[in-house]
Amino acid sequence: MDRHPAKQAQPQAQQESKQIYQIRIGLLETAPPIWRRILVPSGVTLHRLHLILQDVMGWTNSHLYSFKIGTREYGEPDPDNEFNELNFRNSRRAKLGRLVTNKGDIFWYEYDFGDSWNHILLVEDILDYKPSRRYPVCIDGDRACPPEDCGGTYGYTELLEIIKNPRHEEYRNMMTWLGGRFDPDLFDGEIVNQKLRSMRM
Repeated sequence: MDRHPAKQAQPQAQQESKQIYQIRIGLLETAPPIWRRILVPSGVTLHRLHLILQDVMGWTNSHLYSFKIGTREYGEPDPDNEFNELNFRNSRRAKLGRLVTNKGDIFWYEYDFGDSWNHILLVEDILDYKPSRRYPVCIDGDRACPPEDCGGTYGYTELLEIIKNPRHEEYRNMMTWLGGRFDPDLFDGEIVNQKLRSMRM
């Protein structure tokens, strides 16, 4: 009797490992839009998906995060941080394919609760696993990720206004803070995929 449930669970686990989600990630309130398209195994945990999104978007994993799927929120529960009262479900134990199950499903990802970078994730397709292909992989995207700690979408808009005008009184200070260069139009998929290939899945 004890072994019967395990026999039922095995095909489900195998099915999850053979499903690949094509997901479009859009960073909200950015114009022109900043977005990425990825292929990711449905069996990943939400915490692993968070790490994938950090590399794909261009963030540095320096802040807290959460996913919202339906009415439930997932993150890393930590009794020592000030956001404990949000009562997140544990993202390390939540698998993507068990929570987001259909083509066309939408869910949400927030990174950095101070700057509040909100992303919308759309499951564009559910594909068969191809042994010849490495996952996760970024297959498309546009525009650079905003710099960390620039003040959210409002601060980023202000930053762009400053750096396009060398005569602006804050231009030199801003460019120094940016490390001397920043191209908001730049997206290099190969660099993104180099980072993804270094991940241990």
